[in-house]
This record gives sequence, C-alpha cells and structure tokens, in this order.
Amino acid sequence: MTEPSIFTRILNGEIPAEIIGETDRVFAVRDIAPQAPMHLLVIPKTAEYRDVAELASGDPELLAEIVSFARELAAQHTDDGDFRLVFNTGANAGQTVFHVHAHVLAGGLTEKSVGA
Repeated sequence: MTEPSIFTRILNGEIPAEIIGETDRVFAVRDIAPQAPMHLLVIPKTAEYRDVAELASGDPELLAEIVSFARELAAQHTDDGDFRLVFNTGANAGQTVFHVHAHVLAGGLTEKSVGA
C-alpha cells in the first residue's frame, strides 16, 4: 500500500493548509512555492488518478469540473479573470506529486517552469 499523497493528507486535516474553496469533488489551496502572484492548486478529492492523462481517460467530467473551478477561482482572485492552467504529467515534466492537480496562475507570469 502506498502512502497517502500530501494532498490527501491536507484534505484529511493531517497537514495544515488553508482550503480556499471546494466542491463535492475538488478543493483548492495556495501553492507553497508560487510561480506567479496568484498560484493556486485545484485538486480532486480522489487520489485515483496520478496525472491529467489518466484523469482524462478515466473521468472526463471530473477534469471538466477542475477546469470550471479554476475559472471560478481566477474570477474571484484576479482583476480580469485571466489565468494560465498547467498540468505537469510525469517526473520529466516537473510533476513531483503523483495525485493529479492543476496549477492556476495569474498576474506577472514569468517563463519559469511550474513544478509539482
């Protein structure tokens, strides 16, 4: 049996974090190493999918909910609602937590890569 991901541990209250929004199936937190003035993570409450490719084939409705929730968060946390949505897929692409999640970035974006 594998250890629960850091995201599962946050959701279970084992690791403190401010959950800034949630639905029945997803939740959002601020990234601990922000790459932009607004850098949020949208995370499914299920740890069933390691990356966005698995999620897209296994539960496209959940993927659509992540994108929709990201848009809602950007509307709440930016002046214009514009945002960048990033999914890292695989270790060589910068993914370090293998519990699918979306990075929602806005404001003062740089060319730096987005990790985790």
